[in-house]
Amino acid sequence: MMQSLVNKYNVAGPRYTSYPTVPYWDDTSFSLKEWKECLKRSYVESKQNGISLYIHLPYCESMCTFCGCNKRITKNHLVEIPYIKSLLIEWDLYVSLFEETPKISELHLGGGTPTFFSSENLQLLLEGLFKDPAERASAKLSFEGHPNNTTKNHLQVLSNLGFSRVSYGVQDYNLSVQKAINRVQPFENVQKVTTLARESGFTSVGHDIIFGLPFQTTKDIENTINLTKKLMPERIAFYSYAHVPWIKGNGQRGFKDEDLPSPEEKKKQFELGKKMLLEAGYVEIGMDHFALPEDELARGLQQKHIHRNFMGYTTETTQLMIGLGVSAIGDSWYAFGQNTKNIEEYKSLVEGGIFPIYRGHILSPEDLTIRRHILNLMCKFETSWEDQHMYFPELPDVIIKLAEMQEDGLLKILNSKIEITEKGRAFVRNVCMAFDLRLQRKKPDIKLFSMTI
Repeated sequence: MMQSLVNKYNVAGPRYTSYPTVPYWDDTSFSLKEWKECLKRSYVESKQNGISLYIHLPYCESMCTFCGCNKRITKNHLVEIPYIKSLLIEWDLYVSLFEETPKISELHLGGGTPTFFSSENLQLLLEGLFKDPAERASAKLSFEGHPNNTTKNHLQVLSNLGFSRVSYGVQDYNLSVQKAINRVQPFENVQKVTTLARESGFTSVGHDIIFGLPFQTTKDIENTINLTKKLMPERIAFYSYAHVPWIKGNGQRGFKDEDLPSPEEKKKQFELGKKMLLEAGYVEIGMDHFALPEDELARGLQQKHIHRNFMGYTTETTQLMIGLGVSAIGDSWYAFGQNTKNIEEYKSLVEGGIFPIYRGHILSPEDLTIRRHILNLMCKFETSWEDQHMYFPELPDVIIKLAEMQEDGLLKILNSKIEITEKGRAFVRNVCMAFDLRLQRKKPDIKLFSMTI
């Protein structure tokens, strides 16, 4: 039965870190002037709750061939200081726009490889963003670390600065898989940095594990999760490899399509991994995420106040998220804006006092309504339209589209509510696609998304 569902629903689809999804942004109706207006509106409405801040640190010393992120490969660490100076100039542009320094409730350092930067330079960045150490102490700070280059000094310095969460990219422990994705890191390296993080005062350590990688088997998943259980990280992101080699600039060229597991094999890998994680005591969070019951994210799920944005799942439901750095995306709730993807252009713009936004989208009233539904589905596996602001004219057509999923046992359609079943959680992206009117109205004629399974 499950195999037939995989065959039926395994189609290309978005991961819904935003709605509308990036390929469906309407650049023609977007302007920098409108973006600034949306930022100021959102800031006034929500500044008492603070903002979220995502900082993109794009440098890596080597190319991981599973990665679709924007990055610059270099071993030249002289790039660190100039880039940090540009980040702080960009931050000052936002401070000037708001006419005051925003309260930062949540900050995440992503990449690239944030631990490409020295601990001293990361401290320089943080002290430039937070003039008052007391404000830094009240924020939720996290970063992504590479197991091979995260040092004890990195962890101690960042812990002293107030960081409490770190996530490590594990991917898989099979050497053949690691070689195929050019990410060789033995278990001992991950064990070392996990232990060091806890000894340095981090209260939440995360491991990222990917299924569907080239040459990967269910036996590899079993081995990786068994080794992970020896360390029991507080959070685990267990997600499907997104094979999108057609996107310019990513590194997915180190293997052939036929080296990838079949959709059937990928489904087996996911089901096995999920089963093992649940048996180990983890709680399933939204899509592809798991946490120990005592972790803040698991408690947030129980209290139904987790949120999803370009940084993933979080307990901080801030209305305004600012993205700093090359290719970073900002979210004012009413609009999205993305920075230029070219480092030299980015630096030139900010140094000239210009916001480095090169594209974006202003959300229509319909977009905002559908966004709320998709957020509910991705975070809570349910949504309702009891409130007037949750209804939109095409909703009856959406319900009709979902009827077949109800017959397949993936969800329940109630009077004014949809609930995704346990069996249907693996297909949450497919449920969201039924709500995605922009996708329904204009089916892509080229490859845009990875497969949902």
